[in-house]
Amino acid sequence: MRRHDVVLIGTMGVVAGCGLIYEYLMAHFAGRILGAVEPTIYAMIGLMIVAMGIGAFMAKWISSMFRGFAWLEVSIGLLGGFSVLALSAAVAFAYSLPEWIRSVYNVDAGVVMDGGLFAVLKTFSGVLPFVLGFILGLLIGMEIPLIARVREHVHQTHLPHNLGTMYGADYIGAGVGAAIWILVCLKLPVVYAAVGTAAANVLAGVVFLTVYRREIRPAVALWTGHALLAGLLVVLALFGREWIAGLSDSLFRDRVVYHLQTPYQNVVLTKRHVAGGREDILSLYINGRIQFASNDERIYHAYLTTPPMLAAYRRERVLILGGGDGLALRDLWRWSPTSVTMIDIDPAVVDLFSGRDEDAPDWLSHALVDQNRAAFDDPRLTLIHGDAFIEVERLAASDARFDVVVVDLPDPNHPDLNRLYSDYFYARVRAIMSPDGTIAVQSTSPYHAKEAFLSIGKTLAHAGFTVSRYHANVPSFGEWGWTLGTPTGKSAAERIDAMDVGETPDGWLDGEIIAAAFRFPPRYFDALPDIEINRLGSHVVFNYHQEAWESRRGAFHVPDPAMRASPDPSPNPQGDSIVGP
Repeated sequence: MRRHDVVLIGTMGVVAGCGLIYEYLMAHFAGRILGAVEPTIYAMIGLMIVAMGIGAFMAKWISSMFRGFAWLEVSIGLLGGFSVLALSAAVAFAYSLPEWIRSVYNVDAGVVMDGGLFAVLKTFSGVLPFVLGFILGLLIGMEIPLIARVREHVHQTHLPHNLGTMYGADYIGAGVGAAIWILVCLKLPVVYAAVGTAAANVLAGVVFLTVYRREIRPAVALWTGHALLAGLLVVLALFGREWIAGLSDSLFRDRVVYHLQTPYQNVVLTKRHVAGGREDILSLYINGRIQFASNDERIYHAYLTTPPMLAAYRRERVLILGGGDGLALRDLWRWSPTSVTMIDIDPAVVDLFSGRDEDAPDWLSHALVDQNRAAFDDPRLTLIHGDAFIEVERLAASDARFDVVVVDLPDPNHPDLNRLYSDYFYARVRAIMSPDGTIAVQSTSPYHAKEAFLSIGKTLAHAGFTVSRYHANVPSFGEWGWTLGTPTGKSAAERIDAMDVGETPDGWLDGEIIAAAFRFPPRYFDALPDIEINRLGSHVVFNYHQEAWESRRGAFHVPDPAMRASPDPSPNPQGDSIVGP
């Protein structure tokens, strides 16, 4: 009986670990393809847990416990192993079909193709992850009741602590599965994680069939099923990464020239050929969102770096948070600072843009280094790889002080990023700044995500800064916004306004253009009193951002003047001189 206990309890631990990895895998991948990462992850895990509960109830209807468990492992391995490929194919088909029809039938680019069948396909691709997750959870939930019944059948008696033993193996196996997910799966291409987990299910099924072959006769269909699944998993392991990459590439309008999956983010570089002898356009996407296009990134980075450098009374010591592409760093070197410290969490991205990624094509490495003018090679740079939230605390403990801080972080589209837009974080940044310094924060779109934009400025003011807001059009992004803060004294806008600014070192801006950037529509700030401050842990900016970009699809609606509550002019038409407490 000891041999049976070892087999059954060990099998329970293995399939429990597989089940947890499937939960994380489905949640992680669904979040990646649907965009709303955090809500999708929580929804998927919750849905699968509910499905597991329903599956546990349904297990009583399986009369043949031995045969049922063996078929269960084949079904879970097949669905779990190929779910990633199925989801990728569904999304690629839904979003590529309109473009294919447009090219085949020469449909004008101005015709929007997002209704009828196209809308149904996109809805289906958005629902499919949850359907597959529910079915997978249903099957996983049947495992504990079936294997518990098998153990009692083998012992030929009721075991008083049987369920406790099974649940103990389940919890321990799930804990091991969580560790494997963090330490191994997150560092692998997602298809390898799926194949490896499914292979563990196949192995558990084979061991079960071998040990209990006398209870499962005939077993030809089961052995054939396990063998076929094992063969399919080998094929998926060999070609799945290429297939999924091809499906992913089809979602981009331009040709994908390089993929990079790091422990922190999914990086894609695309290339667009431009006729007329002009340079081809390279674009960077992180987690599916565009970060820059080589033909207009100088606009974004000019506005990000020039105003804070103008407004600072000293420019010797500069701190950059984020900016792993080196483009902001490139522009800051034009101001001849004594030293620049950069904090970026992802060394793989920095290696890519400094030409040290051995897997990147040579031509691409040269193009990226040319784009940032070899900014990472300057000996005045101190590069720190780490979480900006933690590293700023360490800098504060070391009594470091900076004249200019440039915050070039991604939009707050994830709760982990939300804390980098919090009042606590801004207060810690203020503690490492010179009293007459400036901070510039990329602040998402002031039109497509207005509440998030306003909340960032209001939060910065709450942290003790005098705040100025400004905006400009970046063709790849649309209308974009930034926030300036000064720890003491006049606002950055007032400091710049007092200067006689000619052409700036970036070669794009001058005094008049910068002054115009601080102007907003007369009623733009009417909603400011109702905007919440993003306190640490509150997720205010994250929620504002999600509401704007997901629910509203980024649409901006100009309010009807007749619906305005007050005819008084805006008290702050330029968005400057908002003094924090």
